[in-house]
Amino acid sequence: MQDNLIFLISTPRSGSTLLMRILNATSHIYSRPEPHMMPALAHLGFWKTVDTAPYDQLQAQIAMREFVADLPKNESDYYDACRAYCDTLYGRMHAHMGGGQRYFLDKTPANALVLPFLTKVYPNAKYIILTRHPAAIFASYANSFFDGDYDAAVKFNPILSRYIPVVSAFLKNPTAPYVHVTYEGVASNPEGELRRISEFLDIPFEEDAINYKKADVAAGLGDPIGVQKHDRPVTSSIHKWAAELASDDFKFETVANQLSGLSDEELELWGTTREDLWEPMLTVEQGAYKAKKKKWDRYSSQRRMLVALRKDIHNKPLGRWVKKIRFICDVLLRGS
Repeated sequence: MQDNLIFLISTPRSGSTLLMRILNATSHIYSRPEPHMMPALAHLGFWKTVDTAPYDQLQAQIAMREFVADLPKNESDYYDACRAYCDTLYGRMHAHMGGGQRYFLDKTPANALVLPFLTKVYPNAKYIILTRHPAAIFASYANSFFDGDYDAAVKFNPILSRYIPVVSAFLKNPTAPYVHVTYEGVASNPEGELRRISEFLDIPFEEDAINYKKADVAAGLGDPIGVQKHDRPVTSSIHKWAAELASDDFKFETVANQLSGLSDEELELWGTTREDLWEPMLTVEQGAYKAKKKKWDRYSSQRRMLVALRKDIHNKPLGRWVKKIRFICDVLLRGS
């Protein structure tokens, strides 16, 4: 499968669903959103272990590494086995659903966090690295999944400080063939970026794929909001974050604190310099930010309910009841 695999590497809320939809609309690429195959495989024990598991994960890691050490080719045999497992699943999905397309594209943001492992399993696959202005990423993340609560968002997942270093490390010392594109480039010049990606993948340039809704994509995880509103990329969200952060010191500090621990080189590899990072905020007119009127569709209602219930849940009566119910469920299921 190595010659037929594309991995789209990005943070959440970087425009990966948009780019995936465009590529899926070509006649040479089939994609199924966010299979999450590689992150789980990476944490089986040899490369990284999980924090908790329904078995002794620490003993499992020791045992796995001792076992692999006695294989004829050591860790090469282990990565061969991982590749065989993935080849079976990717290959059968590609053959069953791909309809003759050359490539299968895996768009799972969490793949970025296991990128060193991923490139050991598939060193000859094609990698598309998609980056976006860090502040735009986090603003979109907080507004999409936490109803604008930046504090809850960063406590749940400080995505900037987690994702940017590992992707920048790959861009500095790449271990697989890749092309680097930006969300801003895709939004403002989709034809040019699609042409560049097509050349990298050695497939014909199909300009009409920019109208990504011409092709359906399988249901799954991914952008629940943005790409459904339009038929092709738009530029309206490129600097939307600037007015919001300029109007709220806490939101600005929440983003800036995540970036303070990053080096100038990491930011530059990502696609911006520290000197230019906040430049869009300097041109924002006072009072330009206006919070959107909240919609009460099913998705928004579910998100608001989750944010409200999860906030400080460990110190609330609800949290104690949830823990009791969980304990009772564990006891009931233990003998099943």
